[in-house]
Amino acid sequence: MQSEKNDRVRLVNRALVLVVAAALLAWGLGAKEERLKIGVVDLDQAITSTNEGRQAREEFDRKKRQAEGKLIPLMDDYQAIMKEFESKKFVLSDDARFQKQLDMAELQNQIENKRKEIQGQLQVDRERLIAPLRTKLIEVVEEVGREEQFSLILHRGSPGIMYAKEALDVTDLIIAKFNKKG
Repeated sequence: MQSEKNDRVRLVNRALVLVVAAALLAWGLGAKEERLKIGVVDLDQAITSTNEGRQAREEFDRKKRQAEGKLIPLMDDYQAIMKEFESKKFVLSDDARFQKQLDMAELQNQIENKRKEIQGQLQVDRERLIAPLRTKLIEVVEEVGREEQFSLILHRGSPGIMYAKEALDVTDLIIAKFNKKG
């Protein structure tokens, strides 16, 4: 089922790329006076390379360390119970051994639930930090496109871009412009 969905998505992406390529070719042939200028930008690289992006990454890393610190006491408790269980498992009664195993399973579930909660919160934090940068970068890309008279600027991570000549990459230009704007 998932494979069929992925195949359909790939097919739609390929069709979209072919339509865009055909439109560009037709447009390029029709507008002989106007030079076709295409650029490629890596938004992910631009986000992590801008001054604000580095600050956001540092804040995210700090939040991640804090969140992971919340797991340490639970993991220490689990290790202590496990160590105690291993040292006493041969002298414990069946009921006591069963209870220790239940305690370990419960603590393991708590650790897993806490880990999932932390991962969910980190995803929210990351998006909260990155979304405004992405919006600003898109505005800068549009501005650079107008000022530098690009016909088209493509996102490097987009489906269908298998190769782009290095000379087409405008990521550094976008980063410099973004950092200038502050």
